[in-house]
Order: sequence, then C-alpha cells, then structure tokens
Amino acid sequence: MLDIQTNYSLKQLNTFDFDVKAKYYVAPKTEDEILEIINNEELKALPQFILGGGSNVLFTGDFDGLIIHPQIKGIEKIDEDENHVWLLAGAGVVWDVFVAYCVKNNWGGVENLSLIPGNVGAVPVQNVGAYGVDAKMVIDEVYGLYLEDGEPFCLNNAECEFGYRDSVFKNDMKGKAIITEVSFKLNKKPVYVTHYGNVEEELTRNYSKVNIQNIRKAIITIRERKLPDPAKLPNAGSFFKNPVVTLGKAEELKSKYENMPLFPVNKKEAKLAAAWLIEQCGWKGKKVGNVGVHQNQALVLVNYGGAEASELKQLSADIQKSVKEKFGVDIEPEVNFV
Repeated sequence: MLDIQTNYSLKQLNTFDFDVKAKYYVAPKTEDEILEIINNEELKALPQFILGGGSNVLFTGDFDGLIIHPQIKGIEKIDEDENHVWLLAGAGVVWDVFVAYCVKNNWGGVENLSLIPGNVGAVPVQNVGAYGVDAKMVIDEVYGLYLEDGEPFCLNNAECEFGYRDSVFKNDMKGKAIITEVSFKLNKKPVYVTHYGNVEEELTRNYSKVNIQNIRKAIITIRERKLPDPAKLPNAGSFFKNPVVTLGKAEELKSKYENMPLFPVNKKEAKLAAAWLIEQCGWKGKKVGNVGVHQNQALVLVNYGGAEASELKQLSADIQKSVKEKFGVDIEPEVNFV
C-alpha cells in the first residue's frame, strides 16, 4: 500500500533548504510501488516531479502536484571478467555511498566523483562529472519505467546520448520516465586520472602512494576546502555549466583576456570556465540580501538563511546578464528549476 503524504514539506529534501511544500509526496521503495503510482489514474492526472537527492534542484515555490522520491536501494555485483566488474545499484542509493563501496573493493572508475551529492538515479540524468571524469565513462546500462504505461526500459551507454551535463533523460525522455537502477562497469586494474585541477598536487603533498583510495581522500579534501557543506551553508554545488563556444569565439576572448582558462573540446569548440567568467564580473563573494556567491567558489550560489527562492532565481539571472554583457557568452544553470 502506497504511503501518500499531503502538504509535505520538502525543506529536508532540497540542499538549498527552502521550506516549500508538495501537495502530494510518495517515496516508492520498489518497482511494484512505482507501477502502483503509474497505474493510479488520479495520481497520473497530477503534475509530477521525480526528486533524487535534492542537490541539483531549485524549487521556485510550492509544488502543486505529486513529488515521486524513489528509494530503491541495494548494490549488487552482477558480472565480472578478468579486467572488469559490473555493479547494479538502486536509484535511491546515495551516490557517495556507492563511490565509497567501489573504492573499498579497489574497483576503479568513480573515485574522482567522490563527495558529489545526490543519488544514483540522478547520475545518468546529469552525466555528473568532476576532476577529469564523467559518469558516462562508467555507466553501462540504465533501467527504468515509462510513466505513460509502466513499460520497462533498458538503455545502453550509447542510447543514453550523454553530453556535457546532459543526456536523453533531460531531452527526449524528460518527464516521461523514471530511473530505477543503473549498472556500472568498473576496472579491476584502475587507471588513475590525476591531471585535472590540483589533484596531483594534493597527492604529492600528502600521500606517498597513488591509488584510488588516496585519490578519493585527496578529492574529498579539495572539495571540502573549496565547497561549502550544504548542511552548514545551503547550496546546490555548481549552479552553472561551463559554457562551450566556437573556437573562433574562444580565440577572440583569449586575445582580450590572456589569463582566461580555455579547454579544447574538439576541432570546432572550446569550453570556458564559468567560475572565471563570473569572478571577472565581480560576483565572487558578493552577498545580495539573503543569498550570494560563495567566497571560495564563484560557481556556488548560497542561501545565507531565510532566503526566498525568488531571491536566488533573481541572483542567477543577474549573473547570467552580467556575463553576457561583458563576454558575449551565455551561461546556463546546471540546477533544475521546478
């Protein structure tokens, strides 16, 4: 029997700590419970939003519909060969719990994604990434159900159409499916990625040996130093995506701003550092009312306490406008507005 809550507070379920409410809320623990929701005509008629760990969402007000908060748990080894192991994880598993489990067993591939908030089910949606690694590098298959008829689906890596913080789940399948489980292909002989950011520097300074356990420790140290803890200062991590522009545009900007970070994507495009662009516009460390931009990381917008969602929405719009005016570049939110 489904336990459907009414007028349910989402304050503890979004890392911005906004005290918004859902008209209806349900936290299914199994596929059968999800099918109950899908087959219920009254629930089906409501606006619906699938909530993961609440770390990549900005509720702009109360939600006049049904929040579905999948709680399917479990991590299971489903296959292995000489070089790889395949794990199946439930959508409701906390992502960093999954990472810690892999690292403990010396299965490589996700250690660079340590301490990223959220649940497993949201990982393929966002194609989360950090320190030179994207989730698409380790995701094998994504399983779920179509909301229209409850039919199951299984998409392989290519079918997920992964892009930079993007996937088919944010495009053609947006609002049409719910992810229940994800399978990952991990390396028994880990390949270390340490060249990004100051990971190598952190390892050299504090660890005598390079392995995935120490890479995880180093990245946790770096993230804790640079990023505020949402439990202490409400935030959703990186608020904006790094913009991708044509090489022509990138070269034009580089000629004006010699110290501008630039990362080639392919023969036609380059990626800019959104944090650098925002900082150059004077936003880093700036407080506006009850919200602001974190003093150590310009990509992080924070709620200093008592803020309304409208304040954060306005701040993000003002930042976008100033970057556009100064550099002629559009920066898009990584956070989902609901």
